[in-house]
Amino acid sequence: MTAATHSTLFPQVPESADAVLDGLDPEQRAVATALHGPVCVLAGAGTGKTRAITHRIAYGVRAGILQPNTVLAVTFTNRAAGEMRGRLRQLGAGGVQARTFHSAALRQLQFFWPKAVGGDLPRIVDRKIQLVADAAAASRLRLDRGELRDVTAEIEWSKVTQTVPGDYAAAAHKAARETPRHPAEIAQIYSDYETLKRDRGVIDFEDVLLLTVGVLQDRQDIAEQVRAQYQHFVVDEYQDVSPLQQRLLDLWLGDRDSLCVVGDASQTIYSFTGATPDHLLNFRTRHPSATVVKLVRDYRSTPQVVHLANGVLARARGRAAEHRLELISQREAGPEPVYVEYADEPTEAEGAARRIRELIASGVTAGEIAILFRTNGQSEIYEQALADAGVPYQLRGAERFFERPEVRKAGHSLRAAARFGGNDAGLDEAVDLPSQVRAVLSGEGWTTQPPAGSGAVRERWESLAALARLAEDFARANPAATLADLVTELDERANAQHAPTVDGVTLASLHAAKGLEWDAVFLVGVAEGMMPISYAKTDEQVEEERRLLYVGVTRARRHLGISWALSRSPGGRPNRRASRFLDGLRPGSTGPAGRGAGGGTGGVEHGTRPDDAVWEPPAGARRRGDRKVARCRVCGHTLDAAEMKLMRCEDCPSDMDEGLYDRLIEWRARTAATLGQPAFCVFTDKTLIAIAEASPDDERELSRIPGVGRRKFRTYGSDVLALCAGQMVGDETDEGAGGA
Repeated sequence: MTAATHSTLFPQVPESADAVLDGLDPEQRAVATALHGPVCVLAGAGTGKTRAITHRIAYGVRAGILQPNTVLAVTFTNRAAGEMRGRLRQLGAGGVQARTFHSAALRQLQFFWPKAVGGDLPRIVDRKIQLVADAAAASRLRLDRGELRDVTAEIEWSKVTQTVPGDYAAAAHKAARETPRHPAEIAQIYSDYETLKRDRGVIDFEDVLLLTVGVLQDRQDIAEQVRAQYQHFVVDEYQDVSPLQQRLLDLWLGDRDSLCVVGDASQTIYSFTGATPDHLLNFRTRHPSATVVKLVRDYRSTPQVVHLANGVLARARGRAAEHRLELISQREAGPEPVYVEYADEPTEAEGAARRIRELIASGVTAGEIAILFRTNGQSEIYEQALADAGVPYQLRGAERFFERPEVRKAGHSLRAAARFGGNDAGLDEAVDLPSQVRAVLSGEGWTTQPPAGSGAVRERWESLAALARLAEDFARANPAATLADLVTELDERANAQHAPTVDGVTLASLHAAKGLEWDAVFLVGVAEGMMPISYAKTDEQVEEERRLLYVGVTRARRHLGISWALSRSPGGRPNRRASRFLDGLRPGSTGPAGRGAGGGTGGVEHGTRPDDAVWEPPAGARRRGDRKVARCRVCGHTLDAAEMKLMRCEDCPSDMDEGLYDRLIEWRARTAATLGQPAFCVFTDKTLIAIAEASPDDERELSRIPGVGRRKFRTYGSDVLALCAGQMVGDETDEGAGGA
């Protein structure tokens, strides 16, 4: 969740230009009023950079200094561009263009292509990877799925760094890239890939930037036309620009200096895509007259979280570290970050899920909690643990909200109801806007209770439920609003990609979490080999991993949990250790905390826990007892974490009692309906399979089955054992009595 959605949902438009400046701190106000010449904003995490630059644009527009249609604000994701457009609209500067580099370039390319080249712009390929596969085949090289993905990434890196096929090998060596195949082979595939594109008359995503650069370089008349249109530029996340994006920006600017850039070198985490902080760090050199403003007041995180974030960077090295910003928290004190060492990964996942249940019980909403990990492959075990604990969750990085089929279809139905609702008998009993929306969504399959299970059906329900909640929020903010007003709001949000929030714990990689924030964050798997990742070999790569951890820490507003596991699987060799980045910061660790990490109010080194930390290391953390390797009960093969539920390999034959499994499924459905919960919150399918295979005779055998756990054993244990013994429980018993 972003700061925008954490504040008032529908704020009033400021009455005047001066009112736009209300509520800004002195540094943010300095940014907002610096409307001439080059401006560089060095903004630490949580310091309100988006607030500062959107108020800067809005103040310039409202004061008549900037014409809205001559301003181009550029960022890196559609979500960020959508949020910026939404904020500008709320500030009364709705005519400003806020786009990604690619979106802005594509718009210009489509407009000028007939004039510059003739004909229609070539089709942009949807799936580049298939073209790369064809190029590899043309080169007589066979790539497996992983190599195909990695070679595609190498081609993308080459293009954004303006590296041609003939120079790839030397450029990759200079950049110390770990190439998936021999550099000469990749260069050959890259060359054949470019040939195939030309032969098929298509272009790719990177070509959009390359071709726009080419047109602006070759056609001075077109370049002047673009510069006449856009006279003032704002670039967000400037530490992430690639050489190609910087070249395009230079061509947009020409010989002018009406440019404002915003960034933080300590949040440079995308160098593998060609991003470099050099342009940010060299800005004052390129623009000696630039105004430089540093934002260091952190409004997001407590002093304890900020203290740890400063400590993570305190031992950083390299040029980016020399320009690090020392954050100063503006919030009241909160709980200390909590560090937990676990015996194995399944126990770590269960511990996180247990802690999340405690937070939700204490009043923290599920949508304000996130679990962040280094790689997407770590997601599954946390999905399972949350499902077992009955905690709703959402995966970050899914399809954009307003492009989901069910959302688009619901939008059409709401629009039709707004136009012809007087003839719709289904709306006759709807007394207010929220009930009207619920009536329309009911026709799309929405129900007051979520469906049992997970997957596509649950995701579809969550989308419709988010629209229902948005209608309630909109009606509270605008009591006189009609269905037509809501449809207009949805259209504006769709154009701005300003999606409503989903009330579920977020699961995301650290890279995907950039730009987001939550009340509670769990950083999991923070161990050597994962943080830093094992293939980070050079000093530059290790320092980027340190910055990635810094980004993770600064996502938390109040509660922060950091954990790692000694082994991958239960009973495995405990040969892992906590990340070196935590040395001198976590309680009991050795090593200097580094410059600037001491003092403050966090006291992380001492490991104290205020009363409101409400988290003691859970039972099972750092167990060093049983050292047996977990083995398949069918073939004896060592099990990985995902196979622990069944205590057998996925492809080994099952000895499941089919009749017992059917009875368990029926019992679970009745129990879930009674509780008003999805079925998986009672037991997951995999846990029911494990029970049906083990057919436990007593409490001891049932409690040992992975996925049961103490809470579920206490709640459901007697019913499950009765079913295993062939007895009837619940409604079955009543039905049997009634039929006697």
